[in-house]
Amino acid sequence: MTGPLQGVKVIDLSRVLAGPYCTMLLGDMGAEVIKIESVDYGDETRGWGPPFVEGESAYYLCANRNKQGITLNLKSKKGIEILRKLVSDADVVVQNFKLGTLERLGFGYKEMKKINEGIILASISGFGSTGSYSHLPGYDYIVQAMSGLMSITGEIEAQPAKVGVAIADVLTGLFTCIGILGAIQHRSRTGEGQEVDISLFDSQLASLVNVASNYLCSGQIPERLGNAHPNIVPYQVFTASDGDFIIAVGNDQQYRKLAILLEDEKLLTEKYQTNSSRLQNKIELIKIIAARIKTKSRADWKQLLDEAGIPNGPIYNVKEALESGQAKSRDMVVKIKHPTITDLKLVGSPLKFSKTPVKMDCHPPLHSEHTEAVLLKLGYSLLEIKKMKQDQII
Repeated sequence: MTGPLQGVKVIDLSRVLAGPYCTMLLGDMGAEVIKIESVDYGDETRGWGPPFVEGESAYYLCANRNKQGITLNLKSKKGIEILRKLVSDADVVVQNFKLGTLERLGFGYKEMKKINEGIILASISGFGSTGSYSHLPGYDYIVQAMSGLMSITGEIEAQPAKVGVAIADVLTGLFTCIGILGAIQHRSRTGEGQEVDISLFDSQLASLVNVASNYLCSGQIPERLGNAHPNIVPYQVFTASDGDFIIAVGNDQQYRKLAILLEDEKLLTEKYQTNSSRLQNKIELIKIIAARIKTKSRADWKQLLDEAGIPNGPIYNVKEALESGQAKSRDMVVKIKHPTITDLKLVGSPLKFSKTPVKMDCHPPLHSEHTEAVLLKLGYSLLEIKKMKQDQII
C-alpha cells in the first residue's frame, strides 16, 4: 500500500520548524520531499542543542523525516540551474525566505509558473505578503506575543506566558499543509497551480477560536485565567490530597453527576444548575468544589469520576505521556533506522488512514546525504558532480 500523496513531488526550501513540519507531514503521507539546504551549515536547527545524538540535534530530528536531503548554493548560476530542473517536474515548492528573497533569485511565483505551469508555491512568513508588518522576520515567540495568545496564557496575577512549544510554528505548518492539499485538489480539477500565502500571525489569530469570538461578540477584552476556561465551569485543575489533576465538566448533565458525587447540597442549588449561571457564580462555586476535592487522593477521584462518566485526567510530564499505554497503542513513538544513530526514536504520526497508512521509513537526512543521488537522477554525471563539489555549488 502507498500513501495518499504517492506521486506528489515537493521541493522543500524551508528551514527551522513551520515549513519543515509541513513538508514532513507531506512526506509521511507518501510525497517525495527533497529538502534543500545551504552548503555551509544547512538548516539552523541542526545546531539547536543540546541535546544532540551522534551529532544530530533533537530539534532537527523532530521535523525532517521522510525527506531526501541535498545542499545547493543558490547564489551560483549552477545552483539556480539545478533548482530550475528540480522545479520543472515538481508539484509543490515550500519556502520561508524573507519577503522578496525568492524574487531576487528569479524564483517568485510568476517565474516558477513559466518553468512549471502547474506549480504550487507555498510561502510561509511571519506576517504574510501584505500589510505594514510584512517585512518583519517570523519568530514564533514574537507572534505569540503579537497575536494576543500570551495575553490569555498564564496565571491571572503573573506575567503573560508563552506556550511551552513553538505553537505558532506548528499551527502554521498544519495550515500550510492544509492549504497545499486544497491547492492540489483545485489543480486536479482545473490544471491550475497557485501560490499559497500562509503567515504565523494569521495562523495564530485563527487559532484563538472561541477567545477571539468572545471578544468580537461582546467587546470585552479576554484576560488570563490560569488553568480555568473562559466559557465553561468547572473546567480546570483541582488539587487532591496528594497532588493535582483536571476535571472538565462539559455540560449540565455532567455537572449534576459531579455535584451528587461531591455530596454537598450547596452544589445542587439553582444558581449552579446551568453553565451560564455557574460562570456568573464561578468564584464561590470553585471554592466549594476545591474544598471537597482535597478530601481524597487522585487515584480515588479517578475511580469515582470515571465510574460517574465525568471527564477527568492526570497531568503527565512528557516522559509519562510518551510512555503511556495509550501512546503505545497508537504508535505515537516509533523507531527509525538511521546511518549514525543506533536507536533513533521519534514521535509518530497522528494521521491514521485505513487504506493508505502513513509510512516512516526514511530517517531525517544527514547534511547533503542525498545530493549525489538526486543530481544523478537529474542527468548530471559523476564528473560534473565532483566539479560542483570542488566549486562549492553543492
